[in-house]
Amino acid sequence: MPALKGLATGIGSLPHKDAAEALDLVFKYTPQVPFWPQLPKRDAREAMVAQSSEGLPCLKIKQGQVIFDDADKEKELEDFYDKIISKDIDYFKISPDFAACLWGLHKRLEKTPLGRIEFIKCQVCGPFTFAASINDKEGKAILHDRIMMQAVFKGLAAKALWQIELFQKFNKPLMFFLDEPYLGCFGSAYTPINREDVVSGLGELLGEIKSEGALTGVHCCGNTDWSIFTDIESLDIISFDAYSFLDKLLLYADNLKAFFERDGILCWGVVPTSEFTEKDTADSLIAKVKAGIDALVKKGIARATVVDSLILSPSCGMGTLDCRTAEAILKILSQVSEALRR
Repeated sequence: MPALKGLATGIGSLPHKDAAEALDLVFKYTPQVPFWPQLPKRDAREAMVAQSSEGLPCLKIKQGQVIFDDADKEKELEDFYDKIISKDIDYFKISPDFAACLWGLHKRLEKTPLGRIEFIKCQVCGPFTFAASINDKEGKAILHDRIMMQAVFKGLAAKALWQIELFQKFNKPLMFFLDEPYLGCFGSAYTPINREDVVSGLGELLGEIKSEGALTGVHCCGNTDWSIFTDIESLDIISFDAYSFLDKLLLYADNLKAFFERDGILCWGVVPTSEFTEKDTADSLIAKVKAGIDALVKKGIARATVVDSLILSPSCGMGTLDCRTAEAILKILSQVSEALRR
């Protein structure tokens, strides 16, 4: 794999209602690693949990929300596993109504010279965030339903494999991210899941994705126990909020050493999103990245290793912002990327 050295890509969502306008920004500011953003302001079905629910058993969309309906649970699970066992990947596609930019990106790549593109980035909602966001009739998250959790892992893996198959035609390396903001609270009373379940569950899901040749990533925009991710052998990319939590990540330097030794990659979410102000400039953010690199070097990680294994992104999705702010963030991201790559 070529040295990454500050390639830029996006995370999650954009605030646009028009897919073509959103993709114009993607190709303008992240042309080397284009991604397909969710557009939750275009349609509530584009919110990341709803977007990933299509085809999973006992889940329905009502007024833009994912509703758990187990009235015919046994039959729905039987039909679901028939699709899984028969490897009917097309059944788990994400339809255009749920992801306009996914299909828009595919069409645009068919008509665009691909020489400048180094990777194509895709994503799906992570299983723990997904299951923690959907409640049963008693108000309890399906995260605690062992049978449903097994189905969630299988279904989300199938959606990932469908995307990989869809984009493999372009003969470009793929990055595939699981978005797991829920794990930003790991270890608190609000995340009653154990470490072993997270490491083994994500490890197995990411292993399926990795077996298809994609680089695997997990994005977590909060602070967490970062050793959860460094301990997952099938995880290639840890995506974190470098603007707010770089100092917290540095506490795990020993874990990061082992992660880098197996060719791990850090995706630095260096441009703030919800905290973005005009005081944030390319120069100030370049200085922040360089200071972070220096800190990792002081902790015994070779500078070349850190720099060659570095990609950049906004700190989180931008679906709740306005379009002008989102473009300003992507513009600064592009400037930081260009400066670091020079």
